[in-house]
This record gives sequence, C-alpha cells and structure tokens, in this order.
Amino acid sequence: MPRRYWWLPGALTGALLLGVAGGPLLALLSHTPLSRGTLWQDPYLQRVLWFSLEQALLSTLLSLALALPVARALHRRRFPGRALLLQLFSLSQVLPVLIALFGLVAVHGYGGWIQQAGQHLGLTLPAYLFGLPGILLAHVFFNMPLAARWSLHALERIPEANWRLASQLGLSNHQLFRLLEWPSLRPQLPALISLIFMLCFTSFTTIMALGGGPRSTTLEVAIYQALRFDFDLGTAGRLALWQLLLSGGVLLLHPRRAAASPEVPPEPHPGLRPDRHAISARLEDACSLTLALGLFLPPLLAILISGLTPRLLESLQAPLLWHSTLTSLGISLAAASLALLLSLALLLTCRHLRLRREQPLAAGVLESLGSLILLLPTLVLATGLFILLQPVADVFALGWYLVVLLNALAALPYSLRTLSQPMQLVARQYDRLADGLGLQGWARWRWLEWPLLRRPLGRAFGLAMIFSLGDLGAVAMFGSEDLKTLPWLLFQQLGSYRLQEAAATALLLLLLSLALLWLTEKGIGGKNAGTG
Repeated sequence: MPRRYWWLPGALTGALLLGVAGGPLLALLSHTPLSRGTLWQDPYLQRVLWFSLEQALLSTLLSLALALPVARALHRRRFPGRALLLQLFSLSQVLPVLIALFGLVAVHGYGGWIQQAGQHLGLTLPAYLFGLPGILLAHVFFNMPLAARWSLHALERIPEANWRLASQLGLSNHQLFRLLEWPSLRPQLPALISLIFMLCFTSFTTIMALGGGPRSTTLEVAIYQALRFDFDLGTAGRLALWQLLLSGGVLLLHPRRAAASPEVPPEPHPGLRPDRHAISARLEDACSLTLALGLFLPPLLAILISGLTPRLLESLQAPLLWHSTLTSLGISLAAASLALLLSLALLLTCRHLRLRREQPLAAGVLESLGSLILLLPTLVLATGLFILLQPVADVFALGWYLVVLLNALAALPYSLRTLSQPMQLVARQYDRLADGLGLQGWARWRWLEWPLLRRPLGRAFGLAMIFSLGDLGAVAMFGSEDLKTLPWLLFQQLGSYRLQEAAATALLLLLLSLALLWLTEKGIGGKNAGTG
C-alpha cells in the first residue's frame, strides 16, 4: 500500500470497532426502562450488585495476601523445580477457565480427592466448592500466580548493591521488607489490584460453574439468565448498563502508568539475601510455598489423572465430542485471524502517527479503540447485539459469526499489547533502510516486516486462538443445539455430573490448547524468527 494511504487501515478498523460497540450500546439504552424502576428499587438486583463487588474484592485481597509471601519465597530460595513452577504460573493465564474448573471439581467437589481422603480418615467434610467459597478458591487459583509473577518481577529489579548494603547493616526479615521490598512493590500494587479486581468482577464462566444458586449470582450471570431463561430485555439492558458503568469506573481508576507484566519469568537475582538463613524466613517460605503448591498443583494433576482412564477411548469415540472439537477449532481459527488482522491494521496507522508524524496522542486514542472490550465486557456487548439484531434477524442462525466477532474483540487488547512494541521497534531501526531500498507495501512486508515479526505474530495468534478455544461467555449467549463448542459441552457434562465424559473433554481441551500454543509459536514464529 502506498504510504499516502497510511490512514486507511486504522480509519476502517476504528470505524468498525466504534460501530460494533456503539450499535449495541444504543440498543441497550433504547431498551432499558429506567423510568419504570431502577436497580436500587429491586432487592434481588441490589443483592446481585453487592455480591458482584463483594466476591471481586475478597478474591483480590486473598490473591494478593498469598501472592506476596510466595513472591518473597521464590525470590529468596533456589530449589529444584523453581523454573518449572514459574512456567506453570505463566500457564495459568492462558489455560481455558473450564479446564481449571474441572480440575478444581475433581479435587474439591463432591466425591473429589479431599472428600475421599476425609472418608478414608472417617471424617465428614462439609461441601464448600459451590457458592462464595468455591468462587474465591477458583479466583485465587487463577490470579495468585499472576500476582506472584508481577511481585517477583518487582523484587528482581532491586539493585544488588542494596542487598549487599542490607547484609552489612544486618537488617532483619521485617526490616528488609519495610525498607527494600515494599518500596519496590508499592508502585505496581494499584495497577495489580485494579487488574485482578476487574478480572474477578467480569468473571462469567467461574460464577456460572461454581455459583451454586441465586445467592451467588453476579451481574454478568444475571444478564445471561434474564436473556436466555426469561427473555426479559428490559432487565438485561438495565443490568448491562450497570455492568458497563461499574466496569468503566474501575478502568478510570486504573493507573495510567501501570507496571507491565513480565512475558518471561525473570532471571534469578545473583545477589544473596541476608535473611535467607533466618528461622522466621524459612518458616514463612515453607508455609507460603506449601499453601500455594497445595492450591495450584492438584487441580492440574487431576486433569491429567482423571482423563487418563481405561474408559478414555470409549469417551473419545462420542460423535458430539468431535463435532464440538471441529466447531471450536473453526471458531478459534477465525477469531484469531480476525483479531490479528484488526491489530495489524490499527498498529500500522498508529505507528505512522507516532514515528513519522510525531502525534503520539492521536496514536494513543486510536490504539485505545482496540481496548473497548475492556470497557464493554463480552456479555454486555453480546446483550446489546442480541437486542439490536433480534427484531431483524434470527440471532441463533447468526450465532457462529457473532461468537467469532466477540471472541476476536475479546482477544484484540492482548494482540495489540503483544505486537505494539515489536512493530515500533522494527520501524525505528529499519525505516530509513527500507526507504533507501524502495521497499513499500507487500515487498516491505515480505522482506522486512514478516521475518522480524514472525515470533510476536505467532504468539499473538496462538494466545488469541487459545483464548477463543476456552471461551464460554459468547457461546453461552448465542449457542444452540447446532452450535456447541468444547467449553459449552464440558459445562453441560459437569452440570449433569457426567464426570467421565467431562474428564475426556477437559483432557482434549487441555491438549488442544497446548498444541495450538506450540504450533503457532513454532510454526508461525519459526525456529529462529525475529527478535520480537
């Protein structure tokens, strides 16, 4: 494309994103009967709102309360399997939610490992997985590793000279935390807290699977119930607007200069901490690591052990399982391709604005359009699309395309984040060389951009596919008997206690996720591709 059309990709993509977001939002506003009753006049809706806030706040506090001691222990100790544990912590961020939920059910649910252990010991243990305790357990499972990796990254940035000085001064464990660690951790905590709170507040799949009843319903689940079960457009629209307002409020409070999550686990710090031999530090590290490993590792093992049974081959022969597999792969492939196309179109224009026209503010505004999904959660957007399209089309006949669109938009912020810096780096380093050689359009992409961007492109594509492969929210809204994905099938199997079939589905979904990540990073990324 000639450089004079630098504005076209970003303009078209921005217009598309604004249209997809603005149309459903207007539909919500037009179908929300605020004049006939507000959220505060309905006790049930009040309870839903307060429970949504309560579970998100408690989940955030619990995740951080465990993550900070774990990060200190990982920074203080070097032990066999430490690198593997950090890789598993990274896996928790791309693991489809329902797979992890299956593992939690296998360990903590009725007839799970803990219940069986109690029976062998002659103990009757209370059921705790469904309801608020189970929701908190699942959220800590997902978010504790994230918070621990961010905190460890902050601790690794403390200069080695500071540790040497602390050793000379003989600082205690408590003094080290107050004088060295806390000043490094504190700047990133507001961003980390708001991120985890937002992840828990907009957690749809976890609440759907483990809510256990009306008392444990959040706004997004209530929206789904109002549309799919009651077909109450007014209530769904009102709830969606509240979800939008609260999500927007959290994002406005999110620090503008947020610390970046490390893409790769940090290297162990070469300095030796002076408190590594203290009895209090040893006891603290042992307790925190034991608790973290006891929470995080058993569900992952349960997925493998539950799936590898003599009846696995019988379960894998079910036609519905393979039909759902093909549907999931088709949706994830289309959604990842669309997310990657939209990301590249936006970033090409944003890069030109930043580097060649020196307009970083305009570039930032344009790039922020790709993150509209963070302001309009998937289920809110799905509700608006349902209301907008329902009078003029068969929504469920369009279900496949709508699920692809919603999954692509949900993956777009992560694709933009993965590709933004590498694309700017390529332009900064090679723009003059490309202009001198007369490389433009397709020739520039083929000989310059593609070899250097293969690795980040592969990673962005793989993460988008895995994100779409494990999504339940969009297909729960627009799915039907003819549109069943692996997560939707797994959800139905768990709901009807067909645990053997669910084990095979969860194992297949896990293997597909790992295979997709490896294939996209090695296939598209290439063995020696780029530096991204």
